[in-house]
Amino acid sequence: MAQVQANGIRLEYELSGPENGLPLLMIHGVGAQLIRWPQGLCDALAAEGFRLLRYDSRDIGLSSHMEGATIPNLAEVTAARKAGREPDLPYTLADLADDAVGLLDALGIAAAHVVGVSLGGMVAQQLAIAHGPRVLSMTSVMSQSGNPELPGSNPAALAKLAAVAPDPKLDREGFLAHQVSLNRTLGSPAYPAPEAELRRMAGQVADRAYYPPGAARQLAAGRGAPDRRPALRQLTCPTLVIHGSDDPLMPPICGQDTADNVPNAWYLQINGMGHDLPEQLTGIFMAAITANSVRLAATA
Repeated sequence: MAQVQANGIRLEYELSGPENGLPLLMIHGVGAQLIRWPQGLCDALAAEGFRLLRYDSRDIGLSSHMEGATIPNLAEVTAARKAGREPDLPYTLADLADDAVGLLDALGIAAAHVVGVSLGGMVAQQLAIAHGPRVLSMTSVMSQSGNPELPGSNPAALAKLAAVAPDPKLDREGFLAHQVSLNRTLGSPAYPAPEAELRRMAGQVADRAYYPPGAARQLAAGRGAPDRRPALRQLTCPTLVIHGSDDPLMPPICGQDTADNVPNAWYLQINGMGHDLPEQLTGIFMAAITANSVRLAATA
């Protein structure tokens, strides 16, 4: 792993896969460090010829933490946006997209295929909107368009997500148990991950860089973003939208709505998938992302 200065901050990143491969920028969700990408999926994409670029978004992992920045009240952020006012945010979805462009610039990458998950899907959309020539193709996974009319999350799932986890430095076992329980609530009912794997990853995340305030500010940036549908309707990049039928945080209509607002977008809804990336679906993810990426040559 390595670091660059980009957009005025420090970004931790990792490049993998064939050195002459097609660049694939991978943007994860709220509070998710770059190590959260399933290794099996990364290996499969690399085998397809992609040069993977994973990174810690600002405020999490080993990238710059916005120390001293306020943690917005989510209710106030949502109310401001619904009232047509700009919410007071430490940084915005546009800033996160600009970070991604800064990373590409620092590494000398003119354009890349882009895959974004959850909040990362929103960042990918904003990246395609504001920096279209830099995006060769876009895949938005378990995300949404900013449409204010979309239904909200399952209340039980939202409560579980909002619950404060024990500090792993003070109660490691409690933290690991909390993370397992959270995955069981948000994850794919048809493709449950082994508890041992969930505990292993949670331990790695805690040991590498545990920073809850960053996740809270990232969540506010997503909640405070404007409706992207008018801009999405102007996109020309090949677009794939993947969503789970059992996603408790973002109902399937969120994925369908995104696809409906991007010209010629493909929509793939996967039965039994929740708000995670199950190892059992690696082949489907890889095949769909690869197929979408080659649509560029077919439509150019």
